[in-house]
Amino acid sequence: MHPMLNIAIRAARSAGNVIVRSLQHVEHLEVTTKSRNDFVSDVDRLAEQEIINMIRKAYPDHAILAEESGESGDNDTVWIIDPLDGTTNFLHGFPHYCVSIAVMVKGKIEHGVIYDPLRDELFSATRGAGTKLNDRRLRVAKRKELAGAVLATGFPFKNHQHLEPYLGMFSSLFTQVADVRRTGSAALDLAYVAAGRLDGYWEIGLEKWDLAAGVLLIEEAGGVVSDFIGGDNYLKSGNLVVGNLAVHKAMITGISSHLTDDLRK
Repeated sequence: MHPMLNIAIRAARSAGNVIVRSLQHVEHLEVTTKSRNDFVSDVDRLAEQEIINMIRKAYPDHAILAEESGESGDNDTVWIIDPLDGTTNFLHGFPHYCVSIAVMVKGKIEHGVIYDPLRDELFSATRGAGTKLNDRRLRVAKRKELAGAVLATGFPFKNHQHLEPYLGMFSSLFTQVADVRRTGSAALDLAYVAAGRLDGYWEIGLEKWDLAAGVLLIEEAGGVVSDFIGGDNYLKSGNLVVGNLAVHKAMITGISSHLTDDLRK
């Protein structure tokens, strides 16, 4: 195992312990509204600090991009951290959330970890070495078409200006598949695509910490990752479509006729 992946795994598990210990007193947590429909709790901050402390001990010169504390450091190696993806789920007792940590070197994601502390499921990948769930190798689903597929998505709850094109995308895809899920944790949904539990996923306007680890998991599990026009600008735009080759191609086709100029970037 690569030393940086080892640190990411240890940090994710430690943050997961912080999250699980807090379950007994969720109602007493201090919760702050960052923006419309976007919340942060004490647990987010504590879990993030736990991760950063572990990284700093091992790699004090590396840069960090974390959801709650922002950017720090100047280095070719950047740790991208979401300490609790699915905060709203967590605060409402809905058991679907995770810790997400990625390592980007010279602009390329090299390591990724997504940890579900409730199920003790650890998804991990290093570029060129495949994706694992705990100790089991993963591959994306083998579905050849959208018929029978189960997709997942995220609503543009912070970007209401994109609601109309999103609903067009949803309608186009929903009528072709078996069903669509909306669980409230993009990172964990991406891990599920890597594991073959979901056939595909799309969302508008994700942040780097939402998707960085997940896209590497999918690529290393044999899947395809792109923005809405099939390009590789998803880290900048946050517009993401993933699946195996056939499902991804069909999703891009279903999405394409609903794109505004903003969503083509």
